[in-house]
Amino acid sequence: MEKITMDDMVNVCKTYGYIYQGSDIYGGLANTWDYGPLGSKLKNNIKDSWRSFFIRQRMNAYEIDADILMNPKVWVASGHVSSFSDPLLDCKNCKTRHRADNLINDFDSNLHADGMSKEEMVKCIKEHNIPCPKCGKCDFTDIREFNLMFETNRGVIKDDKSIVYLRPENAQGEYVNYLNVKRTTRSNLPFSIGQIGKAFRNEITPGNFTFRTIEFEQMEYQTFCNPQDSDELYNYFKEYAKKYFISLGIPEDKLRYHDHEKLAHYAKAACDIEYLFPFGWGEVNGTHNRGDFDLTNHQKYSGEKMEYIDPVTNERYIPYIIESTVGVDRLVLAILFNSYEVEELEDGTTREVMHFLPSIAPYKVAVLPLIKKFHNDKALEIYKELTKYFDVLYDDAGSIGKRYRRCDVYGVPFVVTVDDNTINDNKITIRFRDTMEQITLDLNELKDYIQDKIVL
Repeated sequence: MEKITMDDMVNVCKTYGYIYQGSDIYGGLANTWDYGPLGSKLKNNIKDSWRSFFIRQRMNAYEIDADILMNPKVWVASGHVSSFSDPLLDCKNCKTRHRADNLINDFDSNLHADGMSKEEMVKCIKEHNIPCPKCGKCDFTDIREFNLMFETNRGVIKDDKSIVYLRPENAQGEYVNYLNVKRTTRSNLPFSIGQIGKAFRNEITPGNFTFRTIEFEQMEYQTFCNPQDSDELYNYFKEYAKKYFISLGIPEDKLRYHDHEKLAHYAKAACDIEYLFPFGWGEVNGTHNRGDFDLTNHQKYSGEKMEYIDPVTNERYIPYIIESTVGVDRLVLAILFNSYEVEELEDGTTREVMHFLPSIAPYKVAVLPLIKKFHNDKALEIYKELTKYFDVLYDDAGSIGKRYRRCDVYGVPFVVTVDDNTINDNKITIRFRDTMEQITLDLNELKDYIQDKIVL
């Protein structure tokens, strides 16, 4: 099988209903994408898998749903108002605009632009003669900072006091609710707060489909702990995040750790997990030891005490935070690439297949009447019963072979064919997506059989 390119995946997603260009009938809006019938189901199943792994299966872990709009002082305390910007420069030759750190990292990922100052990035570009991706010249303007937060106005009068921001990250929602969650759950440390939600960044973005967009979804997980336990928990969550990706069917050899050599001002330690995309290694997870920066600053700007008193030792301290964050859209993209295959068959033909794990597949089972005229009523009866328990696809259009192929590229792991044996003997045929093998099963066993196969 030939290597699947990003353009190939864009076409696959548009053709079959995974992901569409945003505002497509108006020519689109750069770096915006809409999830279609298959993509939205896949995305929701992945979010549910994260909830299971990070919330349900962990003690003292709680999920919240904080608003996108927050008091603007939140973003002053977090440092976003004063320092959340992109280092942009323009090519003097062809007038295109680029992020300096992306120029450096795309030229040589070993240079590690993350954490470089503006002066260091300019020096690096000149010393390595890094070219403009469009024209090939190395002749750029000085770096200028471009604010990444989207501003909007609350109320009817536009003035400085009415400015609010679309959140650039979810994490602050967990931090400002730390006291609320601790109080209402009566939790002692360590405990964790998770959240899934949209964030927005007004950044200059390259292509790479849904990898970097101006509107995106994050699965954030913050663990509040004793500073003495922070190193151990940091290392634990590095491994735990990797186990999560492997549980979704991503092979370990397509994942790697990237420890940050230069840290953000608040960080004690930071590490990314990267997936091997067609364009190279790209971050899908970040694990950070954020120290006490966040709660200390919110204590300073809000006037609310964030200090924790240990009920056993009476020790007083502001908790450290271990963060584990997963980009939903990036993970969906990684799952799509990891699952898609154009398979060559023995008869010389090919078929497109999405090898999703059953637990995250958009549809768990498809019900097909072999001949619509004779088997449709029974097939619809089975379909309606199964929809009480699973996402079920019903397809009666075209030959049975074409319908099997559609189910393959939709990633449906089990296809139930209804024929004369179903009507006469209560027997159904199940076809397996990955092997194309078939077995016969009693109809009364069908629901439990599928249920057993789709458990995470």
